[in-house]
Amino acid sequence: MRILIVEDENDLAYVLSETLRLEGYNTDIADNGEYGLDCALTRIYDLIILDVMLPKINEFEVLKQFRDANINSAVLMLTARSQIEDKVEGLDSGADDYLTKPFITKEFLARVRALCRRRPNEYISDKPQFGDIILDISHHELHCGDNRIMLSQKEYDIMELLILNKGKVIEKDSFITKIWGYETDVEYNSIEVYISFLRKKMKALNSAVSIQTSRGVGYFLSEDKNG
Repeated sequence: MRILIVEDENDLAYVLSETLRLEGYNTDIADNGEYGLDCALTRIYDLIILDVMLPKINEFEVLKQFRDANINSAVLMLTARSQIEDKVEGLDSGADDYLTKPFITKEFLARVRALCRRRPNEYISDKPQFGDIILDISHHELHCGDNRIMLSQKEYDIMELLILNKGKVIEKDSFITKIWGYETDVEYNSIEVYISFLRKKMKALNSAVSIQTSRGVGYFLSEDKNG
């Protein structure tokens, strides 16, 4: 899952980014509202963490433009303000949740998890499943019956994206932006390498699920119900 942090305090942005990375999230940072809006318009983010009191563009205007552009990413607003009027304005502008600084890390991560579970048009359980395979978020493992195998971070991210899209074809460009980020120079052969790793691991699990190729387009999960 990819999270955008729109925060002009560099130290705080770095701490939030590292905290989320340790929990298995992919993160990008924008240090002002204008750049944050440009990033959000790529539509690759599952969650946007938006600071109040941003330079260049007012945070409520940024949020309004998110929603006017039909960006459905969940939004968590961070603020040093405690006035109820500011919270009401943020929520009315399209924020999904509000957290007042200073906050403790456990509460921050709990809010992030809750918002990720409420992503539009998707149900995120603690163990996403497709066919006979289960993705164990806590341990970064793939399960099939009593068998289990550890996944690397990139393998985990790719498998999560495939499972959450329930057999839909994921284009190669989507893999790159969702897994490596918007400004990466990663090429298609990197995806192919990780797909190959995952196929070998799924075979080792004796799973009836396989990763299929839509030639020239991308990849999707398929289940052999007769297998």
